[in-house]
Amino acid sequence: QVQLVESGGGLVQPGGSLRLTCTASGSIGSISTMGWYRQAPGKQRELVIILTSGGITNYGDSAKGRFTISRTNARKNTVFLQMNSLNPDDTGVYYCNADIQKAGTDRIQTYWGQGTQVTVSS
Repeated sequence: QVQLVESGGGLVQPGGSLRLTCTASGSIGSISTMGWYRQAPGKQRELVIILTSGGITNYGDSAKGRFTISRTNARKNTVFLQMNSLNPDDTGVYYCNADIQKAGTDRIQTYWGQGTQVTVSS
């Protein structure tokens, strides 16, 4: 089994910052793309930011200039989302996303975390 676990959500005031963490675990062969999506109340899930194993970052419109993404450790199975200058429009459930090749297989599948709530409010 492969699992993505997020942490770091919470309540923050407008203008503040949060750092989200997502760690992939389980029977993992390799991980290509890891990143974040979010879903605001009453809206569809949208891209926030993703990072490929080759180091290319793709930004959703909301992330440009305010959010950064990084992957660390030797296995590159942990991804961080640093969010700065948060505003109420950033409120929503943030989901970790990863394209993972399970160990012993050639198939790449997309996995999702359970989501972590981010609320920006004064």
